[in-house]
Amino acid sequence: MPLPRLIPCLDVANGRVVKGVSFVGLRDVGDPVELAAYYSAGGADELVFLDIAATPEESETMTSVVADVADVLEIPFTVGGGVRSVRDASRIIESGADRVSLNSAALADPTLITDIADRYGSQAVVVAIDAGDGVVHTHGGRVATSTPTLAWAVEAAERGAGEILLTSIRQDGKRTGFDLELTAAVRALVRIPVIASGGAGSARHIADALRITDAALIASIVHENPSGLPGLRREIEGLGVQLRPTKERA
Repeated sequence: MPLPRLIPCLDVANGRVVKGVSFVGLRDVGDPVELAAYYSAGGADELVFLDIAATPEESETMTSVVADVADVLEIPFTVGGGVRSVRDASRIIESGADRVSLNSAALADPTLITDIADRYGSQAVVVAIDAGDGVVHTHGGRVATSTPTLAWAVEAAERGAGEILLTSIRQDGKRTGFDLELTAAVRALVRIPVIASGGAGSARHIADALRITDAALIASIVHENPSGLPGLRREIEGLGVQLRPTKERA
């Protein structure tokens, strides 16, 4: 089984990285290009870039920022926000992303998952699930649906998703730990990797998640000290979780 991955997430609105609690109360935490460079050099296995304003505001993902971020990376790069068609996915991938992340649009039209996977391969498709109270939420966690979280995860995998990015709205930004019960339930039902998201406040929280799933998304814990990522990796490995080796980057 592949070693687990540590994945910083850049939630971006209006060209700046932001962070909130349970998807509200957003505050500015930095420049996406600067933070991406820190994480690429500091030992991140991958990076996720989510334009959280794109879907709610009916705007397009900022491809110029995507291109600038891609220029400073030496690691795989996933971009989501406002992906509503194969054309949108093509625009993002051509701007430098390795994968696209689908959320609201995939729930509205699940065939979009298959269409993009058929064109670029399942490895290029991540389905992001914002989960709360047992159901999926859309539009940046603002709108609850009637779709059960577990059922949607299974369907997304069956339709061609290469990974599930699972965010617990209840835990998001609180730094009290991941929703391990939800993460384990989803991981047990699908045969594709599941990325745990929402709640990382310490190395122990991350280690606990990586013992039951394939990757952990981190945000607040590193945005406040981007240069501290190598130390965080060492703490996690000190708790008995082996991470992927990193190479020295200029």
